[in-house]
Amino acid sequence: MAKSTITYWNPLVLQNQGKWQPIPGLESIAEQLTLSIDTETGEYTRLTRFLAGADTTPMGDKSHPYPEEILIMSGRLYDAAFDMWLETGHYASRPPGEVHGPFKTDIGCVVLEISFPNRVDEPMS
Repeated sequence: MAKSTITYWNPLVLQNQGKWQPIPGLESIAEQLTLSIDTETGEYTRLTRFLAGADTTPMGDKSHPYPEEILIMSGRLYDAAFDMWLETGHYASRPPGEVHGPFKTDIGCVVLEISFPNRVDEPMS
């Protein structure tokens, strides 16, 4: 099966605000909106919105066994793992296992995330 498709629409306009969902564990500081998903492979494209003042430090850093790509669409986000402020336009193609976060933002941030959870590296023997 292929990723889901949809015709042109703007997830960032006010009339689509109700489509955003709180992220479990980050309910008061971050929301997500899945744009496209392949229900068989789990591959997805989504937007993550960190609200102004969000800080995920209590949750620590994170990593996962699959690759992902991110693009900062608006605002700015601090990634403690890299000791770096990511500004609008910053892009990364993360390899499996790369540590990132915790994150914080002063003004808020929208991140485009493309993840490939079916592309997990085989364990090393």
